[in-house]
Amino acid sequence: MIELSSILGLISFFGIALAAAMLFYVKQREAKASILAEKATAEIELIKQRAETERREAAFKLKDELYKRRKEFEFELKRDRMDVQRLQDKINGKYEELEKRELGLDELRYELQHKERDLSRLSDAARANEIKLKTLYDTLSAKLENVSGMSREEAKRHLYETLEAEVKLSSEKWVQKVDEEAKHTAKDKAIQTVVTAMQRYVADQVSPHSSGTIHLPNDEMKGRIIGKEGRNIKALEMATGMEIVIGDQPEIITISGFNPIRREVALRAIHKLINDGRINPSKIEETVEQCEKEIEESIQEYGRQTVLEFNLQRVAPEIVTLLGKLQFRTSYSQNVLTHSKEVAIFARMIAEELGLDPQIALRAGLLHDIGKAVTAEVEGPHAKIGADIAKECGEDPRVVNAIAAHHEEVPYSSVYGPIVVIADTISASRPGARRETYSAYVKRLEQLEEIGESFEGVKKVYALQAGRELRIIVEEDSLDDDRSVLLAREIAKRIETEMNFPGQIKVSVIREKRAIEYAR
Repeated sequence: MIELSSILGLISFFGIALAAAMLFYVKQREAKASILAEKATAEIELIKQRAETERREAAFKLKDELYKRRKEFEFELKRDRMDVQRLQDKINGKYEELEKRELGLDELRYELQHKERDLSRLSDAARANEIKLKTLYDTLSAKLENVSGMSREEAKRHLYETLEAEVKLSSEKWVQKVDEEAKHTAKDKAIQTVVTAMQRYVADQVSPHSSGTIHLPNDEMKGRIIGKEGRNIKALEMATGMEIVIGDQPEIITISGFNPIRREVALRAIHKLINDGRINPSKIEETVEQCEKEIEESIQEYGRQTVLEFNLQRVAPEIVTLLGKLQFRTSYSQNVLTHSKEVAIFARMIAEELGLDPQIALRAGLLHDIGKAVTAEVEGPHAKIGADIAKECGEDPRVVNAIAAHHEEVPYSSVYGPIVVIADTISASRPGARRETYSAYVKRLEQLEEIGESFEGVKKVYALQAGRELRIIVEEDSLDDDRSVLLAREIAKRIETEMNFPGQIKVSVIREKRAIEYAR
């Protein structure tokens, strides 16, 4: 029993202790909850304060933005009102001008009416005098017929025949004399003008020219340019847009392509790669990009130097760029920019000798081949292309026509066209200007004519304008009009395939029907 009571006492003690512990734990939790509630209340209050502050700041910013927008709107509105007012003033000025013109027209109309009345009176008087003269004429004619014994028609015919014979004889002599004097004087004057211009100009015998051939230091470098499995040469062709030709000749590679700028980029890039020694696709792309930037800077510099050299005013930026591109363009191994400068100088000299505007002539001569700068990208005759560019850039109409007509593809509208043609001929034909020999020139024309004659139905073939045009006369019975068009296209394609030539060649196929009879 004692042990049972002891056990119960222990149980009671532990129960009381456990209850006390639980009560203490609950009190602590309540205290912590109270503290957390206070903290939460404080944080909520802080958040409310921050939210209120942010709301006020947002409202302030919104008001500030609205104020700015309102000011901007007011400024725009004020500017629009000023523009409207300016336009209104301009319109009012136009109205006033129209009113003045209307008053002037009224005055002219009144004056015209007055003159019309005067003219009517004069016309009536002239009609009365005409009647009197006719009466006198009839009287005199009757008397003359009686005296001469000839009718009026017979006398008129005899007089006309006599006068006609005398006038023909004297007029033929006079026209012949004037024609001979004019030819003699014009020939002497033209020779003197051209010779004077040529004597005043001094230039190097040979102009610089570009080449598409690169000499390598050794044959090993050729293999490095080709690269493993041709990777380097493919990268070069992709980056430059040119065809790199590796021939059988040792230590020589050739760059082939129609675009002279891209060809110059390829030349410079290969020279830099050879000097650097590192040749791989990434280095090739980097070098080509660098050379493109250098070429672009060189183009702008050449264009600016040319404009400054001739002290040209109001030159469009597009013209400056195209002039720079001509530095990298050649025609029969003659540098086109150098040739254009020479033509400009010759044209100015000839214009000065003739008492014309030297600046117009100089400008037309300098820009006459501007179309050659874009013939690699634009199809058509370079004269027409250059004229279109000059017209778009606001050049003088006389300059535009001189550019378009310098190969006589369009009629001249002023004397500056023939001047540019003469200056162009002088520059191209002076000794050393172009390296194409006479035999090569004749061979090129003969090759053109042989291509034309090789087609069926062709009667005659003529190479004209120094090989710039191939004129073909076909047999009218064997070819119809549609077949003639097709023939021109086939001949042009054959020329493109078999010949190398600068610019373009015009193929003209002529078909005509002639009926001929003889009177015996």
